[in-house]
Amino acid sequence: MLDLLKAVVLGLIQGLTEFLPVSSSAHLRIFPEWFGWGDPGAAFTAVIQIGTELAVLLYFRHDIWRIASTWVRSLFRPEYRGHADARMGWYVIVGSLPIVLLGIALKDVIERDFRNLWIIATALIVMGVILGVADRTAKQDRELKQVGLKHALLLGGAQALALVPGVSRSGATISMGLFLGLTREAATRFAFLLAIPAVVGAGLFELKEIPNGENTYGWGPTLVATVVSFVVGYAAIAWLLRYVSTRSYAPFVLYRVALGLLTMGLLAAGVLSA
Repeated sequence: MLDLLKAVVLGLIQGLTEFLPVSSSAHLRIFPEWFGWGDPGAAFTAVIQIGTELAVLLYFRHDIWRIASTWVRSLFRPEYRGHADARMGWYVIVGSLPIVLLGIALKDVIERDFRNLWIIATALIVMGVILGVADRTAKQDRELKQVGLKHALLLGGAQALALVPGVSRSGATISMGLFLGLTREAATRFAFLLAIPAVVGAGLFELKEIPNGENTYGWGPTLVATVVSFVVGYAAIAWLLRYVSTRSYAPFVLYRVALGLLTMGLLAAGVLSA
């Protein structure tokens, strides 16, 4: 029962932070350490993220169906190959390659070395500053339909940085999108779409690790956390898209830096173990 209660809390954390540019993986590493629960494990973190990506699939179902169906038609019917949705399908595929290839190549390093809290706290601060600079200096005059292949590659490379917990998949992708001139809403929408293959793929890849002894939680708590993250994540998507259409990312920047500094202070004081 205690593990199930912990799973509910961790699912809430995942659902609230996955789409915000604050790094859900950092929160799933830091907060359990604060609570004295220990590291829930890379496999648990990857699998419960499937819940939030299911929320993306549901929320953007019309957009995703339109893009996917047009892309499939373009494979067989030349008249669809110049369509914006067909191109977007290719951009999501191409943009997903960096994180997939690096995720497979660096699997052991990601699950072991990158989960060090000193690295995570540093990533929170550094990427927070980068997001702040991008938000304040970028032109933000390009819409999603103006994304090209070069942009997709750069955005995919930025997303791959999120293999380091603390970077934030959405934060890195949004920052790059802003530097490329995308509006806040366009950068955020593309970040959502680009994350689907990577997150779902990583979660399915890690499913086999859940029953293993080195993983903190078994199937029951993992499934509970996944369901909770889906419900909370769905609400978070709608809120974030409304928020970024009129406001800056400044509160998230300040939060990232504050959390990173606090974590470093607790590590230095011996309250937390890296």
